[in-house]
Formats: sequence, structure tokens, C-alpha cells
Amino acid sequence: MRLADLSWPDVAERAAAGAILAVPIGATEQHGPHLPLSTDTDIALALCDRLSEKRRDVLVAPAVAFGSSGEHAGFAGTLSIGQEATELLLVELGRSAAETFRRLLFVSAHGGNTGPVARAVARLRAESRDVEVFQPRWDGDPHAGRPETALQLALRPGSVRMDLAVTGDLRPLGEVLPLLREGGTRAVSQNGVLGDPTGATASEGEVLLTELTAALESQVDAWCRVVAR
Repeated sequence: MRLADLSWPDVAERAAAGAILAVPIGATEQHGPHLPLSTDTDIALALCDRLSEKRRDVLVAPAVAFGSSGEHAGFAGTLSIGQEATELLLVELGRSAAETFRRLLFVSAHGGNTGPVARAVARLRAESRDVEVFQPRWDGDPHAGRPETALQLALRPGSVRMDLAVTGDLRPLGEVLPLLREGGTRAVSQNGVLGDPTGATASEGEVLLTELTAALESQVDAWCRVVAR
């Protein structure tokens, strides 16, 4: 159930019954020559939608499609609002949401948002707001590689150009992280890919989506049990 599809009396009724507001947080940034700029946002939104199918008390907010993506500067189409603006956006969004909802869930699918999301959640919790955050994690390629390509094939296959999928930098993330921090993705991969997307399939993407949704549901269940005490 998506918040934007409801009228305000509908939202008020659901909020009074204890609805959780789930906010998908993504990015608009390059994901190699074969994936759309919306990849992170698509994943976050899909996880929230699937959670709402599992739990009728979850309303899905419109996705936050901009974040801290400075590491992808130099690739056409990347739009970054930086760390401070991302943090402030989420803090103010959380404060506003708290006027209606007792519980707020951030689902952030872009690694570059990790710091701003953590700081925003800390500030909101310090203000006695009940906020939880879920950040999907998987083994394998860190960016635009096999896992993200498989996920996008499962979600929006028409947006994936497998004919343009090519291998990028294959070094472990720990090895290239200092170079990424110093010079961004361009310093290690001219095509923007960290990994090898060429063997990805929709079926493995669906498996991964199911696993991530289960992890999200489990975390929310545990959070709600604590809240109920």
C-alpha cells in the first residue's frame, strides 16, 4: 500500500491503528553502461512494496531518489545532493512523518548514503522518535555487477541492456576502497562497473529479492516486538 495513493483521512485512520511508514531511499547515479540510473531506488522501493505485502500495517512513502553519490561524479546523469543535504533531508522528513506516524522505517539501498542515514537516524532517535533502518547487503560485486544486475532483471527487465553489460574492476572492495575514496569510481573503473554483470539472470535476482525481503521482514518483526513491550 503506497501512501501517495491514499487521501489524508485514509492515512489518519491507518496511522491511528499503528501503521509504519516505510521510506525507500535510493540514488540517481550511474550503474555501468547496462543499468538505469534508478537502480538503487528501484531496489529500495521494491523491498518496501514487498514488505507491505507481507505486513498490512506498512505504508510505503514516495521514494527518496537523490542521495550522496559524489563517488560517481564524472558519469553523465549522476545527480548527488551530498552528505549534509541527505542527512538534513532525512531528519526533516522524519520529523514531519512523526507528526502522523509513531514508527518510521528507512530502507536505504545505496551504500553512499550509509553515513548520512546513520547520522539522521541517530538525531531522530535522540529526539525520542521511533526510527529503524534497513540496508540490504549481499555477497559479491559491490556496484553494477552481478547481484544488482540480477535484481534489476527481476524487477524491471526492460530497463536492462544486457547487450551492453561488460566486466569492470574485479578487485575486492577492500583493495580498491582507498582509491574510491580518493578519486571516485572513475579512478578504478572507466565503465563504472565494479564486478562482472555478464552472467546475471532474473531467476537469481528473484532469489536474492526473496532473501532480502525475508531479512527486512525479520528485522521489522523484531523491532515491533520491542516496541510492543
